[in-house]
Amino acid sequence: MTTKLVVDAGICGKTTTIDVVSIPGHKVRVSITSDCEGVSKMSEELKELDWLSLWKQEGDGYSAYQAASQCTQHFMCPVPVAILKAIEVEVELALPKDVTFSFKTVKSGQE
Repeated sequence: MTTKLVVDAGICGKTTTIDVVSIPGHKVRVSITSDCEGVSKMSEELKELDWLSLWKQEGDGYSAYQAASQCTQHFMCPVPVAILKAIEVEVELALPKDVTFSFKTVKSGQE
């Protein structure tokens, strides 16, 4: 199986496509294409990960993810968490379901 996730990161206007494929030994191969320089740099760190170490928050896979998540130009970039969600679906720890952030603008005093 291959899991593909497309991320529209928001106001920056950058789009990222994440492809994740399971390989033997609790590993996944991650392929990322993006028009964001920071995310493209991040993809170099995440070629192959031990997905089990991500959930245990220890080991090589987790270390690679931590290093890669620091490559983005915006601290709150949604791409790192999208990578984890794509991995989670690929290894059948979650079902695929779109995630949406919806901002509702409210002027002060009008809550």
